[in-house]
Amino acid sequence: MSNKVVPRTDKQSGLLDDDDYNLWVLLMHTRDTLAAYRKKELSKCGLSAIESIVLFIVQVIEQNGAADPTPSEISRWLFRKPNSISTLVARMEKKGLVRRVNDLDKKNLVRIALTEKGYEAYRQSARRVNIRKSLRVLPAERRQELQSALSVIWEHALKNLGMAQRPPFPYLRERKES
Repeated sequence: MSNKVVPRTDKQSGLLDDDDYNLWVLLMHTRDTLAAYRKKELSKCGLSAIESIVLFIVQVIEQNGAADPTPSEISRWLFRKPNSISTLVARMEKKGLVRRVNDLDKKNLVRIALTEKGYEAYRQSARRVNIRKSLRVLPAERRQELQSALSVIWEHALKNLGMAQRPPFPYLRERKES
């Protein structure tokens, strides 16, 4: 096989002009960069980003007065496969952040509860300084426009995946005009 550089043809150069793909790449680069910035912040708490999100989800469900979530519920919130959440929960249990609790009504059902160490880790991770620094470069009105645009794209992608019911996502609720 030759290592010769092949000059681009007009058809090939057009690949760089795909605005939709370029926007998607920008979105992925932005997501990855923000995730790395968040990871740097969370490393001070000894948490991964996904662990902080699980702590957040358990906390939200608890604050809404519902029973502690099951691994299946968490997997729906995170749009992940249940077996990957079970592995994650096991790792978090070893770290002392969560504990598995047998459901009192359904003996074969396991619920996930935060430990005191988990609550403390959640409180530390909830500062979210780097997230605020990153997003506050946009004025409030532009952040709202971004949230609205991303929500539309997300809903459309869920529909295209054949998901009749979207995963719970209460923290992106529509804000009321004040």
